[in-house]
Amino acid sequence: MIQFDKPKNLNGAELLNELSSAGIETDGLPLIDENGNFWLRIKDSDESKAAPIVAAHNGTTVAPEPTVVEKLASVGLSIEDLKAALLG
Repeated sequence: MIQFDKPKNLNGAELLNELSSAGIETDGLPLIDENGNFWLRIKDSDESKAAPIVAAHNGTTVAPEPTVVEKLASVGLSIEDLKAALLG
Protein backbone atom coordinates (compact mmCIF):
# COMPACT_ATOMS: atom_id res chain seq x y z
CA MET A 1 0.00 0.00 0.00
CA ILE A 2 1.13 3.50 -0.77
CA GLN A 3 0.21 6.63 1.17
CA PHE A 4 -1.00 9.78 -0.60
CA ASP A 5 -2.45 13.10 0.52
CA LYS A 6 -6.21 12.62 0.83
CA PRO A 7 -8.13 14.58 -1.81
CA LYS A 8 -10.46 17.22 -0.36
CA ASN A 9 -13.52 15.81 -2.16
CA LEU A 10 -12.87 12.10 -2.19
CA ASN A 11 -15.16 9.74 -4.04
CA GLY A 12 -13.47 6.35 -3.87
CA ALA A 13 -15.36 4.79 -6.77
CA GLU A 14 -14.63 7.75 -9.04
CA LEU A 15 -10.96 7.75 -8.05
CA LEU A 16 -10.66 4.04 -8.80
CA ASN A 17 -12.20 4.66 -12.24
CA GLU A 18 -9.74 7.50 -12.88
CA LEU A 19 -6.81 5.29 -11.90
CA SER A 20 -8.11 2.41 -14.00
CA SER A 21 -8.45 4.71 -17.03
CA ALA A 22 -4.75 5.49 -16.64
CA GLY A 23 -3.87 1.80 -16.56
CA ILE A 24 -3.26 1.64 -12.81
CA GLU A 25 -4.59 -1.51 -11.16
CA THR A 26 -5.90 -1.22 -7.61
CA ASP A 27 -6.61 -3.96 -5.12
CA GLY A 28 -9.71 -2.96 -3.21
CA LEU A 29 -11.06 0.38 -2.09
CA PRO A 30 -8.94 3.28 -0.86
CA LEU A 31 -8.28 3.20 2.87
CA ILE A 32 -8.20 5.97 5.45
CA ASP A 33 -6.54 4.71 8.61
CA GLU A 34 -7.19 5.66 12.24
CA ASN A 35 -4.70 8.54 11.89
CA GLY A 36 -6.46 9.98 8.84
CA ASN A 37 -3.78 8.79 6.43
CA PHE A 38 -4.98 7.95 2.92
CA TRP A 39 -3.75 4.71 1.33
CA LEU A 40 -4.13 3.00 -2.04
CA ARG A 41 -3.35 -0.62 -2.76
CA ILE A 42 -1.35 -0.20 -5.96
CA LYS A 43 2.00 -1.44 -7.23
CA ASP A 44 5.05 0.52 -6.09
CA SER A 45 5.92 1.04 -9.75
CA ASP A 46 2.62 2.94 -10.27
CA GLU A 47 3.18 5.46 -7.46
CA SER A 48 4.58 8.26 -9.64
CA LYS A 49 1.86 7.67 -12.24
CA ALA A 50 -0.92 7.71 -9.60
CA ALA A 51 0.29 10.76 -7.65
CA PRO A 52 -0.93 13.44 -10.09
CA ILE A 53 -4.25 11.62 -10.57
CA VAL A 54 -4.86 11.51 -6.80
CA ALA A 55 -3.77 15.15 -6.42
CA ALA A 56 -6.15 16.29 -9.19
CA HIS A 57 -9.09 14.16 -8.02
CA ASN A 58 -12.20 16.18 -7.17
CA GLY A 59 -14.93 13.65 -6.58
CA THR A 60 -18.61 14.30 -6.37
CA THR A 61 -19.93 14.34 -2.85
CA VAL A 62 -23.59 13.75 -3.63
CA ALA A 63 -25.18 10.67 -5.09
CA PRO A 64 -25.95 10.98 -8.80
CA GLU A 65 -29.61 11.36 -9.78
CA PRO A 66 -31.03 7.95 -10.75
CA THR A 67 -31.94 7.50 -14.41
CA VAL A 68 -35.52 6.90 -15.53
CA VAL A 69 -34.68 3.24 -16.10
CA GLU A 70 -33.30 2.97 -12.55
CA LYS A 71 -36.36 4.70 -11.07
CA LEU A 72 -38.72 2.38 -12.95
CA ALA A 73 -36.69 -0.68 -11.94
CA SER A 74 -36.95 0.35 -8.28
CA VAL A 75 -40.72 -0.21 -8.50
CA GLY A 76 -40.49 -3.30 -10.69
CA LEU A 77 -41.25 -1.67 -14.04
CA SER A 78 -39.42 -1.36 -17.35
CA ILE A 79 -39.61 1.16 -20.19
CA GLU A 80 -41.72 -1.35 -22.09
CA ASP A 81 -44.14 -1.61 -19.15
CA LEU A 82 -44.44 2.17 -19.04
CA LYS A 83 -45.05 2.41 -22.78
CA ALA A 84 -47.73 -0.29 -22.58
CA ALA A 85 -49.45 1.50 -19.69
CA LEU A 86 -49.44 4.83 -21.50
CA LEU A 87 -50.59 3.47 -24.82
CA GLY A 88 -53.01 0.88 -23.47
